[in-house]
Amino acid sequence: MPDASSLPGGRASTRLDVAIVGGGLAGLYAIHRLRGMGLHVRAFEAGSDVGGTWFWNRYPGARCDVESLEYSYAFSDELQQEWKWPERYGTQPEILRYINHVADRFDLRRDVQLDTRVMSAVFDGKANAWTLTTDKGDVVRARFCVMAAGNLSTPRVPDFKGIGDFKGKWYHSGLWPHDGVDFSGLRVAVIGTGSSGVQMIPIIARQAKHLHVFQRTANFSLPARNAPMDPDRERRHKADYPARRRAAFDTPFAIAGYPKPTKSALQASPEERRAAYEAKWQEGGSISFLYAYTDLLVNKEANDTAAEFVRDKIRGIVKDPKTAELLAPKDHPIGTKRLCLDTGYYETYNRDNVTLVDVRSDPIQEITATGLRTASGADYALDAIVFATGFDAMTGALREIDIRTTDGASLADKWAGGPLTYLGLMVSGFPNMFIITGPGSPGVKTQMIASIEQHTDWIANCVAHMRRRDLDRIEPTPEAEAAWVQHVNAVADSTLYPLANSWYLGANIPGKPRVFMPYVGGFDAYKRRCDAVAANGYEGFEFSRQPATVA
Repeated sequence: MPDASSLPGGRASTRLDVAIVGGGLAGLYAIHRLRGMGLHVRAFEAGSDVGGTWFWNRYPGARCDVESLEYSYAFSDELQQEWKWPERYGTQPEILRYINHVADRFDLRRDVQLDTRVMSAVFDGKANAWTLTTDKGDVVRARFCVMAAGNLSTPRVPDFKGIGDFKGKWYHSGLWPHDGVDFSGLRVAVIGTGSSGVQMIPIIARQAKHLHVFQRTANFSLPARNAPMDPDRERRHKADYPARRRAAFDTPFAIAGYPKPTKSALQASPEERRAAYEAKWQEGGSISFLYAYTDLLVNKEANDTAAEFVRDKIRGIVKDPKTAELLAPKDHPIGTKRLCLDTGYYETYNRDNVTLVDVRSDPIQEITATGLRTASGADYALDAIVFATGFDAMTGALREIDIRTTDGASLADKWAGGPLTYLGLMVSGFPNMFIITGPGSPGVKTQMIASIEQHTDWIANCVAHMRRRDLDRIEPTPEAEAAWVQHVNAVADSTLYPLANSWYLGANIPGKPRVFMPYVGGFDAYKRRCDAVAANGYEGFEFSRQPATVA
């Protein structure tokens, strides 16, 4: 059967074995892995180039919070040996350069269709195939659909009254102009103090005439201790790369090299705890800090010791006591939101041209033509507004696509009360649709590329299993899905994570159901479960062979 044909109106019709939604880190590896099996694949990417998260998020200071030597693909030892990271933590431009290098080195671009947004995906039960339509009018038919749309790829711009009246310019961290923004001499507002805000605020403060930071919720941030790459450390790491990657499979965060803690924080004396936390603070990084003791994420009393240590650090850095207290988080246990890493964040509030505004006590009422007004009537004159307000995380990208079946099922309806998946990989009632690092998987709580590779390899092995047995349809049973969702919730409830009003719960999106979405039992436990499911004949999944063929 020909690969492409014409439809009425000049629209293109394409037949594939696998249609991939997204051309970021997940989509690119899916191309490489599935194409290597002889499958005809194509990825559809809304952006004008590959890169996903690292293509869109170009805000000042954008940087990964996982060390460069870990945040990279492991599928090719030649690749990981040849690439040289200049710093301990990769910047957005450097990570994007790496992704482009991978796309070119493995000739992946020829199977990526850029500037193309998938608008709908419909599974035809009789034809046993997915039909995707794009904003370009393309119609794509494929046996399998792989959703590689990302966990943090749907920017959330708050629906503030009057935003259309603002005469200055406004920006969102996830939709940053590619030619950059110069804030020199401007009166700037940054709204939001999550990871994006923490990274950009010190840099914008050095440019702006005055910077107002509007904070609703204070977040814990630790020093990154970024520095140029140590050649000796790089050499040692690369000499042991394959073993380190294997060792990462047996860790909760999919990152090796951190000694597992052996005792509770409550078993240590106050002096011993302070010394341990101080050493972690000086070392830099978030995982090492959370690894100080066994119970920081499961015992509130233990967690309080770490949280108060960081709050004291903030009080010691920020000179104005009132500002320091506003910056010191008191409404969630440390680590239950993704820990931020920074370079000079708290020190920035000692600058004369930086003002912190607490919008929990005095909420933003509206955007005006000349700035911003809070509920108390306070007016702030502004030339530019930056929204560091995050994303519709984990489900947002799929919610933007009209995903349904000819049997009448709609993913939007099925997920109306929160996402339901089996292993974060598939959804009951939606055959042959795989999700990479979907809700119900540990992706966002891990080194994401390791989770991407683990998911993609599992999907590829599953498809290979089906081909060997002449099977062409797979979906999880409703019972397996329900049991997994229950397990994900039970694991979360055994920890401190649900105590935080975070994007893990969808709490940053008005009207979004409050359901804890990631699996927090650890990458190691999750991978063992996925491997066991496959070894047991894909337990919890139903396979079939359909008589129909793709039209």
